[in-house]
Amino acid sequence: MASSSPLEIDLLSASQNPEPLPEANGGAELVVEDGALVSSGPVGEDIIASSRVSTGEISVYTVRAGDTLSHIADMYGVTANTILWANDLPKATSIREGQTLIILPIAGVRHVVKRGDTISSIAKKYEGDVDEILSYNQLDSANDLVAGMTVVVPGGSMHSAPVVATVSPTKTSGGGSSAPSAGFTHPAPGSVKTQGIHGYNAVDLAGAIGSPIRAAAKGEVIVSKSSGWNGGYGQYIVIKHSNGTQTLYAHLSSNSVGVGEVVGQGQVIGAMGNSGRSTGSHLHFEVRGAKNPF
Repeated sequence: MASSSPLEIDLLSASQNPEPLPEANGGAELVVEDGALVSSGPVGEDIIASSRVSTGEISVYTVRAGDTLSHIADMYGVTANTILWANDLPKATSIREGQTLIILPIAGVRHVVKRGDTISSIAKKYEGDVDEILSYNQLDSANDLVAGMTVVVPGGSMHSAPVVATVSPTKTSGGGSSAPSAGFTHPAPGSVKTQGIHGYNAVDLAGAIGSPIRAAAKGEVIVSKSSGWNGGYGQYIVIKHSNGTQTLYAHLSSNSVGVGEVVGQGQVIGAMGNSGRSTGSHLHFEVRGAKNPF
């Protein structure tokens, strides 16, 4: 890229907290490259149209006869690898008619491999995970790394851009207060907030493994994954609400609700855990399409 300094580009149409932290993990198809922040670009053999903009909404798609992974990816404006990685699929030909796919946008850093680079050094540079880099880029081993090739570090962080910190008065430790327009209740009462806004409009709320996790608002369960890595979320649930927003509850130890179930506000939907890319028992709580009030 010609630019010599990272540029932040607003890619998300959904209402967000003001200036979320740039070291975000998870969220839109948002890729950072040495020197610039770009909305799309080559990933392996996948070419994403530069005009595509992600809304950040999690979608569920049922594979139809004749579908290919690249066709589905093009429909949603993401890479085929994004779908593979989020659904723990080993290869593009693994999809079958009737199968349900989670279209989970991600965030990451795109890195052009230089002589002397290793998977470990790239992971360390961007605070990524070696196994995630191998899996997302469909590399059989670290030895497949070649100078000049491009790899994506899922959930990677790039710290060369200046950070402008904004403190919201609505964010408080251990519970916070609900924004009047959101109407969300606390998903993990009694927990302690260990990380403020990060990733895709998320907060981390720590508590004991097995602590009840409650629906922040009434809605329909559109995702309930009770096993797998799932792009780092581990066991997780997504609820779609009547106003078009979505809430996501990740790193669970158990799920109590299934896809299609309508849950009430405050209803127990699962239990806190440490699954996926997690260090210690906590809830990773995302709000997509509205302000996260916690």
